[in-house]
Amino acid sequence: MASDESATTVTPTDGIDSVSALGEESRRRMFAFVRRAGRPVTRDEAAASVGISRKLAAFHLDKLVGVGLLRTHFGTPDAPDAPRKVGRRPRLYEPTDAQITVSIPDRRHELLAELLLDAVLAQSGEQPATDTAVQVAGRRGRALGGADRDAARPGRLGAERGLTMCERMLEAYGFEPTREAPAEVRLRNCPFHPLAAKAPALVCGMNHAFLTGYLDGLEVTGVEAVLDPAPGECCVRLRSAAG
Repeated sequence: MASDESATTVTPTDGIDSVSALGEESRRRMFAFVRRAGRPVTRDEAAASVGISRKLAAFHLDKLVGVGLLRTHFGTPDAPDAPRKVGRRPRLYEPTDAQITVSIPDRRHELLAELLLDAVLAQSGEQPATDTAVQVAGRRGRALGGADRDAARPGRLGAERGLTMCERMLEAYGFEPTREAPAEVRLRNCPFHPLAAKAPALVCGMNHAFLTGYLDGLEVTGVEAVLDPAPGECCVRLRSAAG
């Protein structure tokens, strides 16, 4: 629906918060109603869909906005039987494109799928597909590291400061980093498991290239990503290059 006011979009929080927000039955039913409506809905419509008061419906709807499952703006309802009130236009709610995935430990199969898709699109036939996949992963890592460096503007990054910045990305991507020494980080989780177990040479090679590329893009000196597989952990470890 077009509106002359900008929609307010809230960045989705993690999947656990989203799932928790849907634990309440009325809230879950209203969310399903909004998704099925195919248009922005008013608080009155959402309240009527589950048989609760408008005030309580507003509370639940705003909870869903807060975790990024719905977005809201003011506008004119599309429903032909919707009441037309004089004055301020009603608040409308519609679903975001957020997808909820909860996995403990964290899995990032969507990242691996994106890298493999990019590798297929980049494949020229002049080199093995696995080599293309590794190169694509390296480029993605360098781009991410470069973007993080541009955002933080950290100046020169030695091993310890560089690994501190790396830990933020590693945590966000589900690697569960553990600082075992000032210049060494062990990755306690493989975000690509169990797919990595089916094709370890390919997936671990891409993972190693991705993390090496990230270090390059972040311009960290004195740190390297090394293949060091361990049962139940990521196949890569970050350590001092002198190690």
